[in-house]
Amino acid sequence: MSNLIVHGGTPLRGRITPSANKNAVLPVLCATLLTREPLRLHGVPDITDVRKILDIFRMLGSSVQMDQATGTLSLHHEHTVFDPAQHRLPEEMRSSIMLIPPLLARFGVARLEDNVKGCTLGVREIDPHVEVFQRFGGTVERAEGSLLVRSSHNSKGGTLTPTDHWLDYASVTTTENFVLCAVAANGTSTLTNAASEPHVQEFCRFMVMLGARIDGIGTSRITVQGGAALGGGEFRFDEDFHEITTFLALGAITGGDVIVRNSAPGNFPLIDRTFAKFGVVVTHEDGWSRAHCPGPLKVQTPFTSNVLTKVEAAPWPYFPVDLLPIFIALGVRAQGNCMFWNKVYDGALGWTGELSKFGAHVFSSDPHRLITFGGNPLSPALVESPYIIRVAIALFMVAASIEGRSEIRNAAPIRRAHPRFVENLRSLGVQVEWTSEE
Repeated sequence: MSNLIVHGGTPLRGRITPSANKNAVLPVLCATLLTREPLRLHGVPDITDVRKILDIFRMLGSSVQMDQATGTLSLHHEHTVFDPAQHRLPEEMRSSIMLIPPLLARFGVARLEDNVKGCTLGVREIDPHVEVFQRFGGTVERAEGSLLVRSSHNSKGGTLTPTDHWLDYASVTTTENFVLCAVAANGTSTLTNAASEPHVQEFCRFMVMLGARIDGIGTSRITVQGGAALGGGEFRFDEDFHEITTFLALGAITGGDVIVRNSAPGNFPLIDRTFAKFGVVVTHEDGWSRAHCPGPLKVQTPFTSNVLTKVEAAPWPYFPVDLLPIFIALGVRAQGNCMFWNKVYDGALGWTGELSKFGAHVFSSDPHRLITFGGNPLSPALVESPYIIRVAIALFMVAASIEGRSEIRNAAPIRRAHPRFVENLRSLGVQVEWTSEE
């Protein structure tokens, strides 16, 4: 079932406990291969990408016990084996590339399908990852339909050689791959222009829990003392700041009152200020966050009144690029005009033509920028989502704010990040259901 049917126009009200951030969970799962000690992870979401990685672990002979009701995952990679002749990492999710460093560390070889994929956000090359593997002494070659990565023993006694590296841009996954390699290399490695998103910090905290020595967590310069034996333990994931923001925005766009569990409000000052640009006030109290709009959504006029209000998205600590579609939905419904600027992906705004099916007025300035002319009367519609998680959610948000029946086709990517999404929505009073393609 890949389509969402929603009967909109109902203000959402209630409390939500969000799931963990898939962009923290997936690299942590990959990192577990670095230790032979037992691990227990709490708050693991039941999403498609998690299931795929756990299937890989089972294929490789690891012990996997998942309690989906509680989100508790027990892992033990003591008897894991990898044979490049028969074992390949799947191409359906981009996080597969983070399995390469632990496989190199344990087996000296990894094999990856040639075209790793994720959301359709434009060109997303794997060259930065290849460069990281090479900097640590790995060799990368093309085999039939796949990439073969090998490491060799070096003079310092390990399979990977420590290195210093400066990224072209602050890539999340490349930063995580660097840390995974550096932990396995016997010596000191330093990364400059490292990504610092909350999920990168959470991943690094997990590595420290295993026994890794990492300095500079949350900054653009990370130093890793590698080569130490890693242990086991227990780890609990934070709530996903993307999902927290999503449900706050759903409450605001429908004129409702949604309160969301949030144990890390320190990640939200800029997100709160961005909500304020549309007249939404966010408060954080006693581990919960709440969005309140005292009147209709309205784009606030800047002090420099001859320029447009802007939402500029780029690597952290900028406004998170993954949340841009959520705020474009707010911009469509808010009175006034606003410019949205995606400074990361070149193909991430092509979906906005679907908004016109609701009657929205959106102008694409170029592949990276668009302007919403909000406040127009909108009507229910049948729209199609590209394979981008929060675009499907943004289209749903607009539909939920309009009285009547709308359909969002190809909404299945939501399941990659948000377990129980429909169940949570129903608890807030929305009439919504999954349906199959006709």
